[in-house]
Amino acid sequence: MNYILFDDLSWNNLLPLTFTRPVADIRIGILTIKEKWEKILEKPCSYLTQQYLSEKYKIKIEDDNILINASIIPNINLIDEIVNLKKSNAIIKDEKLVAIRLSDEEIVQLPFSKIENFFVAEKEYEIINTKIEFLQINFPWDIFKNNGDALCSDFELITKNRKSSAISKTNNILARENIFIEEGARIEYVTINAENGPIYIGKNAEIMEGSVIRGPFALCEESVLKMSAKVYGPTTIGPYSKIGGEINNVVIFGYSNKAHDGFLGNAVIGEWCNIGADSNNSNLKNNYAEVKMWNYGKEKFIKTGLQFCGLIMGDHSKCGINTMFNTGTIVGVSANIYGSGFPRNFIPSFSWGGALGFSEYAINKAVEVAENVMKRRNKDFDETEKKILTHIFNITEKYRKFSTKK
Repeated sequence: MNYILFDDLSWNNLLPLTFTRPVADIRIGILTIKEKWEKILEKPCSYLTQQYLSEKYKIKIEDDNILINASIIPNINLIDEIVNLKKSNAIIKDEKLVAIRLSDEEIVQLPFSKIENFFVAEKEYEIINTKIEFLQINFPWDIFKNNGDALCSDFELITKNRKSSAISKTNNILARENIFIEEGARIEYVTINAENGPIYIGKNAEIMEGSVIRGPFALCEESVLKMSAKVYGPTTIGPYSKIGGEINNVVIFGYSNKAHDGFLGNAVIGEWCNIGADSNNSNLKNNYAEVKMWNYGKEKFIKTGLQFCGLIMGDHSKCGINTMFNTGTIVGVSANIYGSGFPRNFIPSFSWGGALGFSEYAINKAVEVAENVMKRRNKDFDETEKKILTHIFNITEKYRKFSTKK
């Protein structure tokens, strides 16, 4: 059986995080959604996503295929129902498509726009209304909101029947049985409390002296937690990141830095981002009211249902030292924020400025910075990456109403 993870309308609601990736490439817990499906199915999965992303995130179609909604976090009960799907059968939940089994010809005849909206005629496909409960990511704040459950599930999936590496006696440890350390990880003179949830330390990761960590927590491969960092779970630091200061319920996808003091809470940070020294985000309004956030799907601010909600930052965005982000701030792709005061709480992609105003960040300069940043991690910013960034620049132009360019 061939498995394909498709984007539904949640792709629009998960912007700006999905401007640069399919939904399946979102990290929540320890693994990305695609990595979870592949590990449980024990089969590789490909993507069915937006056309401009498909050159990087390719689809593989065979004679017989099961298409799975990429916004869904897999569990064992759901897996059983999906793998036993018969041909031309579809599973739905609350009128949303969960999975459908199609031949190669049926996929070609059914355009992506119809699959993502589930305009599938019931007379053509037998519909199964599943009663199985599962976790689904529909909005950016769902990522940090559900990170604890996803992290606990991933921890069990990754560590089952495996033995953790030893941990040095210099460390203060609570609930050692809930801690798993991969080969090559370095941890000395650190306080780790796993009583409230598991703690996973990835291959060759490092936790520097004086850090204090409360689970659930994941520090992925080659990432570094700087000296005297304070971490409240549930928090995930994706691979090849450097994090310092105080963080609380944060998900960092990977290849991003917040290396200095400053607070980050109830936040999601994409890849290739940098948070300047002593930068902070508010995660609670002064009047304790429900937080609203910008939604690209509706093109307006909508209620999150949350009292604690901080910062969502798209890939390649940066902020200078002492930047202050208001409660419920959305930052697009390749934005550059700096200066005193609180900038607006919706910062479009390719914006340059701060509280005193923004100008447009020219695409050639944004590309140059992306090339330099990725080169530092031995990653190529190739022509495919450039096409994606250029496309995002063009489709987000309507959100930038600036009179000057940088």
